[in-house]
Amino acid sequence: MLPLDFILYLQIIIFLFISPGTPRVVIISYSMNYGVGKCIWSAFGDVTANFIQAVLVVFVIGSFFSENSIILNIFKWVGVFYILYLAYDIYKSHPKNLTEKNIIKKSNLSFFKDGFLVAGTSPKAWMFFPFIFPQFIDFNSNLLTQFVILITSYIVLDFLSLIGYAMLAQKLIKWITVNPKTINTISASVLVIIAVIIVIAQQY
Repeated sequence: MLPLDFILYLQIIIFLFISPGTPRVVIISYSMNYGVGKCIWSAFGDVTANFIQAVLVVFVIGSFFSENSIILNIFKWVGVFYILYLAYDIYKSHPKNLTEKNIIKKSNLSFFKDGFLVAGTSPKAWMFFPFIFPQFIDFNSNLLTQFVILITSYIVLDFLSLIGYAMLAQKLIKWITVNPKTINTISASVLVIIAVIIVIAQQY
């Protein structure tokens, strides 16, 4: 049995994934600086955090987050400070040089951690999973089957969109080598703007 309004659900999440939110900004910058291969680990971190969020909302916590503004505010401010840290880290990093062999200073676990924390502390995600995700589940029928279909669709499409952004960024790498600090400055600035928007717009 398919979840309720499954096609509508797909349309919503596809729209979310093509929108350039914080995880995509981070993926683009990491692709420029470290290559697509390293972005796979960040993408895995992202979808792992989303899977945990979905499990907590549907099977453990339920409406806890929607009824406790303090918890949402904690996630909000942790996310804001981590986004600002990433903005600084990205701004200070050196873009990938096609003519030189890069020495990767970040481990795979570090890339995974960045993806996990960006998604795991995202107020946008904590709004989606408690408020939107459960709306497409009939809790009186085949809960596990519906959950598997919904979360698998989410994870696969999210992962593919993140890698798609990383591959698209690689198309610009030649231009970036001529303008080495441009993408870092733009990415860092966008992350700071996102952090400010979260502070102003996300009120619980």
